Amino acid sequence: MTGVTALVSKVVESHHRDKDQLIQVLLDLQGRLGWLPQEALTEVGRQLRVPVTRIYQVASYYKAFSFAPKGRHTIKVCLGTACHVRGAARVLEKMETDLGIKRTETTPDLKYTLETVNCVGCCALGPMVMVDGQYHGQISSDKVSPLLEKYE
Repeated sequence: MTGVTALVSKVVESHHRDKDQLIQVLLDLQGRLGWLPQEALTEVGRQLRVPVTRIYQVASYYKAFSFAPKGRHTIKVCLGTACHVRGAARVLEKMETDLGIKRTETTPDLKYTLETVNCVGCCALGPMVMVDGQYHGQISSDKVSPLLEKYE
């Protein structure tokens, strides 16, 4: 039994092998693995007796799930209206340049994942950037490099 198979068994068992708990099983697996590899999804399907196509439908519907490894640090740039009019696009461009990746990508060293969000609810402080759940307000493109240095 591989490590992934054993982990899937443990998670599926903790949810009483209930196929109605599919989303929670996937959330738990992603929490432990950091992403949802194909091997894990196939094993979930086998153990819950749910077609793998159905599992992919569910996992691809929710933005919370990832089919690729994520970086140790997740950066989210708000592109909501208030942030946008205050320069969020320039902040995102600078992030992409400094990190050498585009939005939705992860750096090759798995250090950073760059994402965008529609709104973080802090419109008065825009442009907003979240790093690992920490909010950073009034970010301009010249503040991007120093912000990233904090997470080196």
